Amino acid sequence: MKLNGSRVLVAGATGGRGGAITAELADRGASVALAGRDRGRLAHTARTYPSALIAAFDAYGPWSCTRAVHAAAAALQNWAPLSRAGRWPSVHPRSLAPAAFFRAALGILRRGSAVAAVTGVVAERPQPRVADYSACKAALAAWLDAVRREARSAGAAVLEIRPGHLYTRFATRPVAGTAPHRPEGGDPRHVAGAVADALEAAAELLRSGPDHGPIVERRAR
Repeated sequence: MKLNGSRVLVAGATGGRGGAITAELADRGASVALAGRDRGRLAHTARTYPSALIAAFDAYGPWSCTRAVHAAAAALQNWAPLSRAGRWPSVHPRSLAPAAFFRAALGILRRGSAVAAVTGVVAERPQPRVADYSACKAALAAWLDAVRREARSAGAAVLEIRPGHLYTRFATRPVAGTAPHRPEGGDPRHVAGAVADALEAAAELLRSGPDHGPIVERRAR
């Protein structure tokens, strides 16, 4: 995927990871569309990207994820349709917002495009006190693996981003209860650069190495 001149929709663009990835992609010449739940924060973020499209969505409503993708596609007129292959349009994982985004996007994107989602190290090493979160991320990793095999023949890449613990505001905003204590995490900006490298290389997996640095793998394990 050539990032310079590409068009990229970033879901969660106002967050720590999403904001860092948005900045990295824009620095590499991509036109970014910003998607998020909080319209005020979206408007604030858009000041940095004056020509960016804004699309609001709610992760608890899969159909709002679909609407955000279609709104971006309508505004970015030269997104070309991707021929439908495999069975991904028939999948209805209602509890997984990234899957809802992908179901909508995979019917729109042209050959040579890519989709990417963050799972995290908890997808392979579930952690105490975040059992539900770990299970959702593991389920998303399995979903990505299945869709990736279907998407290859249509020329679309599917990237799983599996970093270690990062320092973002997400850790201080639990959906319910109290967030578990975690040691200080890594800098999302370091991962953002590796994400851009992985997209340009049509890689399938970005994971943390033994030294906690990002490793790009062309083929997922």
